[in-house]
Amino acid sequence: MVRDPDGITDPPGAQHEVRVKQRPLVAAGTGLCVALLLAALSLLLLSAAQHLRSLQGGVQAPATLHEAGSCISGDCRVEFEANGRTVVANLPVGSSGGKRSVGDRMTVRYQADDPRVVAREDDVDGSGVVLLAMTAGVGALAFLLLSAMAAVQAVRQRLSRR
Repeated sequence: MVRDPDGITDPPGAQHEVRVKQRPLVAAGTGLCVALLLAALSLLLLSAAQHLRSLQGGVQAPATLHEAGSCISGDCRVEFEANGRTVVANLPVGSSGGKRSVGDRMTVRYQADDPRVVAREDDVDGSGVVLLAMTAGVGALAFLLLSAMAAVQAVRQRLSRR
């Protein structure tokens, strides 16, 4: 049984209509903000992919994972020999290989004039980061479409009230 505030009791199984006040302008604004954030993320990821591709012609060297972390966010460090000295360098944002353990061997490419600019050999094509960038871009377009639909709904509601 459902008891209303006015004291009237409804029989069991009675249907009640619940009205939720929709705010399409708030939805449109929120969707637009999410779309802009996803678009910015997509652009950042594309610049990371471009950086990885710039190392395709770099010097190749065997390396050891020196410090493991979240490689996709640039928290992995590798150790390798360059120009007769040992270099410990951060892998760039967008690197794969996050499931590797410290001490694992890999091949890296680095810039001849600055060996601290390094990337894994498997990442220099940038395809993994480009895939993430495309996913974020598609998400941005979807949220942009949803916010446009919410704005149209808001205009229709205002026009129907008049």
